[in-house]
Amino acid sequence: MGTSGRLIPVEGNVGGEQISSIGRGLCVLLGISLEDTQRELEHMVRKILNLRVFEDESGKHWSKSVMDKQYEVLCVSQFTLQCILKGNKPDYHMAMPTEQAESFYNNFLEQLRKAYKPELIKDGKFGAYMQVHIQNDGPVTIELESPAAAVDPKQLAKLEKQQQRKEKTRTKVPSESSRERNAPRNKDDPSASSGAEGDVSSEREP
Repeated sequence: MGTSGRLIPVEGNVGGEQISSIGRGLCVLLGISLEDTQRELEHMVRKILNLRVFEDESGKHWSKSVMDKQYEVLCVSQFTLQCILKGNKPDYHMAMPTEQAESFYNNFLEQLRKAYKPELIKDGKFGAYMQVHIQNDGPVTIELESPAAAVDPKQLAKLEKQQQRKEKTRTKVPSESSRERNAPRNKDDPSASSGAEGDVSSEREP
């Protein structure tokens, strides 16, 4: 899971209609990975709300969080943060599929509202083509990564390909019939059974 942004003020438009806006605060562009779980979600909620990117009353920078200042947070789902470039073409196979991602995103918003003030958490329209108008103060943009997402996506893709090659080249286990065909036979008696079976039959003779 990755996020970026300290942006003031912000508004999101869909089809020319403004659907959400904030004044001073944070704009969170959220990219959800295939690997993300509840653990990563909780980590990102804590980081976003406690990240010290604002000045204090004396003007000292990097001293206060969005909660300290009682500022707003606008969240926008941004799957393109999970982009992997293949040459000049963006690839998004590391992004969580839409159906799962929407549920994950809504859970993320719910956790933010529980941890802060619900009325100060705003969001865009999931999956919509949005025009996001941002006035970036500073400008300051902070990239946050969850522990799982800290792994290089290119390295993950490389490991996936290696695993696929291993599966393709894995030796097949011979079937029972093939083992019987390949079993060594007694040179003197082609129909003879194994030594163990011969011993058993000889013991039965008087």
